[in-house]
Amino acid sequence: MGEASAVSEVVARQLESLLEVGNYDGAKLLLQPVQPVDAAEAIGTLPRTLQALAFRLLTKDEAIEVYEYLEPTVQQSLLERLRSGEVLELVEEMAPDERVRLFDELPAKVVRRLLAELSPAERRVTAQMLGYAAETAGRLMTTEFIDLKEFHSAAQALDIVRRRARDTETIYSLYVTDASRHLTGMVSLRDLVTADPEQRLGDVMTREVVNVSTDTEQEEVARVIQRYDFLAVPVVDREERLVGIVTVDDVIDVIQQEATRDLYAAGAVQAGDEDDYFQSNLFTVARRRVVWLLVLLVANTGTSAVIAAEQPVLRKVVVLAAFIPLLIGTGGNVGAQSSTVVIRGLSTQRIQSLGAGRAIWRESVAGALLGLLMVLAVVPWAAHVSGSWVVAWAAGLSLVAITTLAATAGAALPLLFDRFGLDPALMSAPFIATATDVAGVFIYLQTASWLLAHFGGD
Repeated sequence: MGEASAVSEVVARQLESLLEVGNYDGAKLLLQPVQPVDAAEAIGTLPRTLQALAFRLLTKDEAIEVYEYLEPTVQQSLLERLRSGEVLELVEEMAPDERVRLFDELPAKVVRRLLAELSPAERRVTAQMLGYAAETAGRLMTTEFIDLKEFHSAAQALDIVRRRARDTETIYSLYVTDASRHLTGMVSLRDLVTADPEQRLGDVMTREVVNVSTDTEQEEVARVIQRYDFLAVPVVDREERLVGIVTVDDVIDVIQQEATRDLYAAGAVQAGDEDDYFQSNLFTVARRRVVWLLVLLVANTGTSAVIAAEQPVLRKVVVLAAFIPLLIGTGGNVGAQSSTVVIRGLSTQRIQSLGAGRAIWRESVAGALLGLLMVLAVVPWAAHVSGSWVVAWAAGLSLVAITTLAATAGAALPLLFDRFGLDPALMSAPFIATATDVAGVFIYLQTASWLLAHFGGD
């Protein structure tokens, strides 16, 4: 990954230097041996005034491939700067799934104009894919695949593969359909090559084919490909007709997108266009973050109310206040750790196999053990700082209760959200930390009040 970035950085610097002095032949030669993904990254880092210039130096085939790797904002910028004829040719030649992804980022007015100018075949395919719900297999799939028939011989099938290989996304998994395009089987390229040339596909293919439907969520599609180590998975419509395939490279993008979304949610950053977050203006950034911060502000009034209600105890033993940051900080950290573990477990479906009850129990016991381990260090230290064993044991006992409660809440709340069909990542670490703050302060001051009442302040 680091080497690839280094290559694109070097290319970008050299490309910018050549374009600034007008050495277009040199820039063209520079780009020729560069991989499309590196060329896209290099062009994307150029000043906007040079991006279109560099892009025009690519051949038609190179331009199509490089364009599909560009960031959405760069793609839009190029569409604005290229001539209408160049734009139409570019969009026409794009893979259907990449074209749909681009249209999702463009204004509706621009999409309608581009759709109207596409060839009838490409317009029909694109409109069909745009009709599926966002973040489903229907939106994610490509319609460029090879389908064969059971009556084809292995030799005939190989001829079809040779003719259509350049126009399809992958040829390693080949799908067999009947006259109504219903998916009936699958054959790998390896099985096809090693089969007897006269052997029918119906005798070679696998009839039990794992597939997804057009309305399957993209995260589930990613799990299917990961579970079965597929390079591609077929997509069928409600009538079980084969309409497309989702390839592993598309799934990698999904995994990155979903992981980014979950991390933002866990950090109490409102979901948005995750991939463009660092290119958003500061007002947009602030708007995405302020919602949860306002929720936390309201929630923290509970902590203030608890402290205010226990003023008599704090006035009597002022040193009790010194240990509040330790206790609420520990509770917040333990709750965040448990919620992170559970949210990740839900994402990978490990929690489902373990069971929600066992998952919560494990985290509760882990929280209690963490509290007991910390007691060994906290009680002697607190006794030394406060000069009171009663205060020290109030901090120690409260610590065990708080870590146990925080771990339980951190595990249970995301599972509760998941049970009600909500995103578990919304039960973010800052929210759990604030909830445990209120409970932690209450437990600590009540424990201290009880110990002081029964054992005095020694």
